[in-house]
Amino acid sequence: MTSQSNTVDLPKVATGQGIDAQPRKGLSALAVDDEPGMRHFLEKALETRFARVDTAGSVEMAQALFDNHDYSTVVLDVSLPGKSGLQWLNELRQGGYEGDVILITGYADMDTAIGALRAGAQDFLQKPFRIDQLWYALDRAADQNRLKRENFVLKRAVSNLQQNEQVMVGESPIVRQLRKLVAKVAPTDSTVLLTGESGSGKEVLARTLHGMSLRSERPFVPINCGAISPELIESELFGHAKGAFTGANESHQGLFYYAQGGTLFLDEIGELPLSMQTKLLRVLEDRRIRPVGSTKEVDVDVRIVAATNVNLDVEVKRGRFRQDLYYRLQVMPIEMPPLRSRPEDIELLANYFIKVFAKKLRIDPLKISPEMQARLQAYEWPGNVRELRNFIERSLILGYFPKEDLPLNLDLDERTAIEEDPQSESLEQVEKAHILRVLNACSGNKSEAARRLGVSRKTLERKCMAWSQE
Repeated sequence: MTSQSNTVDLPKVATGQGIDAQPRKGLSALAVDDEPGMRHFLEKALETRFARVDTAGSVEMAQALFDNHDYSTVVLDVSLPGKSGLQWLNELRQGGYEGDVILITGYADMDTAIGALRAGAQDFLQKPFRIDQLWYALDRAADQNRLKRENFVLKRAVSNLQQNEQVMVGESPIVRQLRKLVAKVAPTDSTVLLTGESGSGKEVLARTLHGMSLRSERPFVPINCGAISPELIESELFGHAKGAFTGANESHQGLFYYAQGGTLFLDEIGELPLSMQTKLLRVLEDRRIRPVGSTKEVDVDVRIVAATNVNLDVEVKRGRFRQDLYYRLQVMPIEMPPLRSRPEDIELLANYFIKVFAKKLRIDPLKISPEMQARLQAYEWPGNVRELRNFIERSLILGYFPKEDLPLNLDLDERTAIEEDPQSESLEQVEKAHILRVLNACSGNKSEAARRLGVSRKTLERKCMAWSQE
């Protein structure tokens, strides 16, 4: 094959003048061509874009390099001695390679172009080509893979019913201080460990960190470490090669792949098996992963934000969590306060959820009365923001605020009024106070309360509805 590299303006390769060069941090490229001149040109051109560039003159040489290194991009000649570039590309794709592939040839025809696209190439260049054409092809291929990742992330987000509620709401001093801390931490790439009670809003905080970071345009990928079986967690995070285990009929990309350039949120990190803790520690230190069943390590550029509702210091002492991983995670520890510690935010959150769910459910919003506001603030909210959110959604569906669902203070106002002026009690007030006390004793369980009171649940619900509308 005759080299066409003498048609290219080589000084542009070195200077980048007139070219919209976009360096690709930490990524590697492999150029495969049997002509030394073209290999030299491709090497110099790709070095302006990639941290590592290797070249090979045949598929056999390329395969040897490919088996030992991770390449995000392959620039591959179609006509090669021995196995053709098209044949090798088919093998790469069948083996699960999902990197960018640009095919080049000096003898292009329609059949070759169609074959290249069917084999899985993102672009096809005919020699001679200009360097700006090569870089345009690289950018377009990278965009295709980026859109693929973002589509995967978007599908996960759509399945999350809370995706439109991920904002930090509150004006209490503790939340204002938290916002200031987040503003300082977000622009860095430091690993963050979020602590706090279940339902306090740690994922909201993680999304806020991502949204204020330099990675905000890239994916935010959450995973609940406690919701995946220990046998599958490694594959879920790192991916696996075809045939890695029984049932692995094809290769699978892990969440580190889909979070590339963005943020991976490891919720309930305390539930991670000890064997995976060791592997995660290595990833945090080396920024490389090894898919299950693969012999190659893959470079990753991902920020880690972890969260837990358990005391990891205690877990370390009990031998259930690695001490070195604990120290590696808490580079920047941030605690999410429980809802009961910021009662002044409860009404703001309640009104926010009313607005969100009224729009989502397409129903009229409810107005919070002064009495209900007092009840909301007096309740302890053991389930934190998640419990408040569920209470508001349930209230909008019912069309009223079910006061009996706040058992710790359901009869607070009524009991106080009776104690201050017992002579003013009417029969209805006595009945109401008694029913509410029974409901309180049953922790809001209407079926049990109705059984103790000797009435039907339907009667009890009718009375509760009438009281809520007073």
